[in-house]
Amino acid sequence: MQGNATEVTAAGIARLAGVGRAAVSNWRRRHADFPRPVGGTETSPAFALAEVEEWLRRHRKLAEVPLKERVWQQLVGHPDGPVTALVHAGCVLLLIHDRPPVWLDISSGADERLAALLPAALDEVLTPRMPETARQGRPDRSRVNVQHPVNTPPAATPPATPAPRSAPATPAAPALDIPTAPRLLPSVPLLRGVAELAAERGARATFEFLLGRHLDANPRQYTLTPPGVADLMAALAGTPTTVLDPACGTGALLRALADRPDRRLHAQDGSPELAALTALRLALHTRAPVHAAAGDTLRADAYPELRADAVLCHPPFNERNWGHDDLAYDPRWEYGFPARTESELAWVQHALARLRDGGTAVLLMPPAVASRRSGRRIRADLLRRGALRAVVALPAGAAPPYSVPLHLWVLRRPDRTPAQPEVLLVDTGRFTDDGRGGPDWPGVRETVLDAWQAFDAAGRIDERPGLARSVPVIELLDDDVDLAPARRLPPPADTDGAGRLTGVRARLDETLRLTAELTPPPAEPVPPAASGRLPLTTVGELARAGALVMRTGGQGGHGGHARVPVLTDHDVLAGTAPSGTLPESEEEPVLTEAGDVVLPVLGGGAVARVVDEETAGAVLGRNLVLLRPDPAALDPWFLAGFLRGTANHRQASSYASTATRLDVRRLQLPRLAPDEQRRYGERFRALDAFERALREAGRLGEQLVRGMYDGLTDGTIAP
Repeated sequence: MQGNATEVTAAGIARLAGVGRAAVSNWRRRHADFPRPVGGTETSPAFALAEVEEWLRRHRKLAEVPLKERVWQQLVGHPDGPVTALVHAGCVLLLIHDRPPVWLDISSGADERLAALLPAALDEVLTPRMPETARQGRPDRSRVNVQHPVNTPPAATPPATPAPRSAPATPAAPALDIPTAPRLLPSVPLLRGVAELAAERGARATFEFLLGRHLDANPRQYTLTPPGVADLMAALAGTPTTVLDPACGTGALLRALADRPDRRLHAQDGSPELAALTALRLALHTRAPVHAAAGDTLRADAYPELRADAVLCHPPFNERNWGHDDLAYDPRWEYGFPARTESELAWVQHALARLRDGGTAVLLMPPAVASRRSGRRIRADLLRRGALRAVVALPAGAAPPYSVPLHLWVLRRPDRTPAQPEVLLVDTGRFTDDGRGGPDWPGVRETVLDAWQAFDAAGRIDERPGLARSVPVIELLDDDVDLAPARRLPPPADTDGAGRLTGVRARLDETLRLTAELTPPPAEPVPPAASGRLPLTTVGELARAGALVMRTGGQGGHGGHARVPVLTDHDVLAGTAPSGTLPESEEEPVLTEAGDVVLPVLGGGAVARVVDEETAGAVLGRNLVLLRPDPAALDPWFLAGFLRGTANHRQASSYASTATRLDVRRLQLPRLAPDEQRRYGERFRALDAFERALREAGRLGEQLVRGMYDGLTDGTIAP
């Protein structure tokens, strides 16, 4: 029995109890009755979930494990791995979503009965929704191999399939096989919990929660397409009926178009686990049949006869093993055989080959594809024949890798060659956000769609300085065929550069005067007779006594909180306004209130921020801890000030090979009467105002210097 029990790591125990991992380590050392490890390694032991829950309740560390956390721990502790557990959960959620009475009937008995009846029930619901689903009797692939993580974007580096002249290629396989009863039996406790969670949240929201949590827990294994990019690509595609994503990943692009029951969605990915998850995700979001396959798209295309209305694709970047040696004579290379280093141009031509005449393809591309010399001949032919219609430069931070401003290529399979073809170039770099909240997506979307719709209707647009321009193809057909929008769209001239800089100079003068006024007076040493050590307490003790409430930042939120800004750890460290956005999640967010004290727990910086009226109401982001003091017991500025002490942080921090983590419960502060707390608090508040003035002065100084350089170099300011 113990061998089949769900296991949980120290990190999972910390999540269940709402504490840091250091607290779990302390419990193991201090409590002889703490559960013994049942698996894992010496450095990362695993414990039986049932034993941990019982211990937490017995020691009043936890009143009851939240249902979502129980389900999550069962999923990550599944004996066949979390991906297999997630696939099984998705199958049952689709059954609950489509035929809830069937689930209620087969789940009423013992676990063995449920496992025996479930395959037939899944066959009845999966086959109409996913016609390519493998029926029972075929080899069962429900145990997904996750030993080799996906370190590249979707559909990268699958097993090689030879060219037609070589040995027979392995064809693409159905994305999903109906799991057999023996495979389902270990999942039954999880599936019952998933069904209970679906009764609270709904089947679709439950799957999105579990999938989102899994992706967030394994950020290096998957390259995702952010919602802002997916929505923009879907909007550029128009209103297609038949849609293909040949490198579907987790299905973000097709999900953005799964709003109509008449749409026919086709997906393929080289990763079997991603193809299966995409099939289930799409089936939960649309009533239309979902066609999904697992296999290397370039070597083993699952839809060679398809002619789609639209192709959306976020292909793998810089992939050398894409099939250059095997596919030299492939008929898809209408615009030229791509070089080994031009895998992205192979995906471009694959997308065009799967379009009907006049169909639209939108691909997310690295910016180097627009200018690499090895691809200039293919780019030139795409331009001459009218296939490439637009190149859109996104702001940095739009999608991974976040430091690079990626491009969107909009292509159309030519039904005729334009008499005087032009290409739309758009640069949205001005919408880059300085914080970690990502670009200004409303501004990006409005700019791109307005330019594209006008260009698509007329074949050209008037220049929009610094934003968009339609360029005659003949101007681009030089030796380089460079399509980077930044090189063809000079920034708009600042007609009032001198006046703008005068305003910046005035604000800087005012800020510097304020900084001088806020400069702290000379420090006065404490007399030796009065320098005795004050009695100390810890944040953990204050939390247990009810003097403050401690909350940790979550994964996101839902419902009415969708548009609420997020206070990120970067915002706290930089002293800026909330700049984050809520990721898609079903977790209840933590909202800040005026007087809260917020601390980042990663990075080692001695920082604590008191939430003011302007910041109040923001969602607490990840890697942040919120302390909400009882005003009758603690002054917030007194609390924040003492928590910023360097020595205090040093004794409460733990060190790993690459990061420093703060155990907030171990932070100390003196026991002082309320009047004495307020004296310290006023001094700490004054220091905070001085610090903010210094930051503002630095920001304005940098803005003034940059503006002077730009004005002198572009001729708008006299030397």
